[in-house]
Amino acid sequence: MKICISSTGKDMNSQVDPRFGRCAYFMIVQTDDLSFEVFENEFKSLGGGAGIQSAGFLQSKDVKALLTGNCGPNAMNVFSESKIQVVTGQAGLIKDVVEKFKKGELSPSVDPTVNEKAGLTDAAGQGNNGSQGRGRCMGGGGRGMGRGQGQGRGMGRGQGSGRGMGRGLGR
Repeated sequence: MKICISSTGKDMNSQVDPRFGRCAYFMIVQTDDLSFEVFENEFKSLGGGAGIQSAGFLQSKDVKALLTGNCGPNAMNVFSESKIQVVTGQAGLIKDVVEKFKKGELSPSVDPTVNEKAGLTDAAGQGNNGSQGRGRCMGGGGRGMGRGQGQGRGMGRGQGSGRGMGRGLGR
């Protein structure tokens, strides 16, 4: 049977990546002889639709099961329609997870484990002109890389930094 594991690396001693649509690699394993192919996830940086695109990729590879940490609702719908078994909640070494699957110790999941776009978080960044931009970061929150394309008009009438002595035209 041909199965896929979301992976952080390129060999059987790599960790299971907890994200499906934004995982680093797809490791496709033949369970009968443990031969495998590794594909870099070209969809991991998409602003949206990474799960659906990744699910379509696995369909094209004729995968029968997916072992991963989490799977969102859109990808889960694709897998359900194409009869690809999904097993979520997986962690640890790929070789150990594959062995558990082969022994029948893993149960398929029917519901998504995360919301849409779970692999993305918003983060704000500040531009040079004081404006803010919103960037999308993968993984946890943190300082964003917003571009700060502010639309401020700069019409303030501040006092400035001159050394005037207040000697106006007083009468």
